[in-house]
Amino acid sequence: MTWQIYEKLSADLARLTFAPPVTHVYNPLVYAGVPAQKYVKKYASKKVRAILLGMNPGPWGMAQTGVPFGEVTLVRDWMGITGEVTRPAREHPSRPITGFACTRSEVSGARLWGWARGQFVTADAFFRRFSVLNYCPLVFMEESGKNFTPDKLRKGEQAALFSACDSALREVLDVLQPELFIGVGAFAEACLKRVAPPGSAVSRILHPSPASPKANADWSGEVTRELTRLGLLD
Repeated sequence: MTWQIYEKLSADLARLTFAPPVTHVYNPLVYAGVPAQKYVKKYASKKVRAILLGMNPGPWGMAQTGVPFGEVTLVRDWMGITGEVTRPAREHPSRPITGFACTRSEVSGARLWGWARGQFVTADAFFRRFSVLNYCPLVFMEESGKNFTPDKLRKGEQAALFSACDSALREVLDVLQPELFIGVGAFAEACLKRVAPPGSAVSRILHPSPASPKANADWSGEVTRELTRLGLLD
C-alpha cells in the first residue's frame, strides 16, 4: 500500500514545473523505481515506534539508489537492496546517475546508516523500530549542477510541491502509525508539525550533513544522546 502512495505522488509531481535557477529535476522513484520499491515494501510498510524524516535526496545517495540517505554500499551490503537503475529523462552532465556503480559516497547517508548499523547490527533490527523516509523525492539542481533545496523554491512552486508531498506524507503516516515523529533537521521537523495528527510527539535530530560543523564534530554521539532521551534506544 505504501508504494502505491509514492506512485501517486510521482504522478502528481510530474505535472509540476520549476523556473530558474532550477534547471534539472530528478525523480529517483521513477528511474530508480526497482530498488526504491524494494526498500518501501521491505522496510517502510509496517507500524514502527518512530519515523525519521529527511528533506529530499542527495546527488550521491537516494538520487543513485532510490533509498532515502541511500549511500550505495550500505544500501547494497547492509540492507540487501539492489536493482536496475536507469537515468532521468534530462541528466545534468556533472550529476550523472550510475546507480549501484556509483563510486561517490553520500556523507549524510554514510553517517546515518553507519550509525544505525553500529547501534542495531542488522537492518531488520533497526527497521523494527524505525522507518526512514524523505519528505520530497525530487532532486533539484541549478545550471552549474549545484544542489538546490526545496525550502528555496519560489512561493508558488513551494505551494504546489508541498501540497502534494504533505498529502502523501499524511497517508504514509497513517500506514506506519509511529509513536514519535522525528525530523532529520529543521525543515523536516516543520513538515511533520504541519502534517502529523494533532497532539503528536514531534521532535528533531541533528542533520548529518557535512555542511554542519556540529555534525562533523560528533553527529553519532549527538543523535545517540537525543534518541536515548526520547526512549528509542535501549
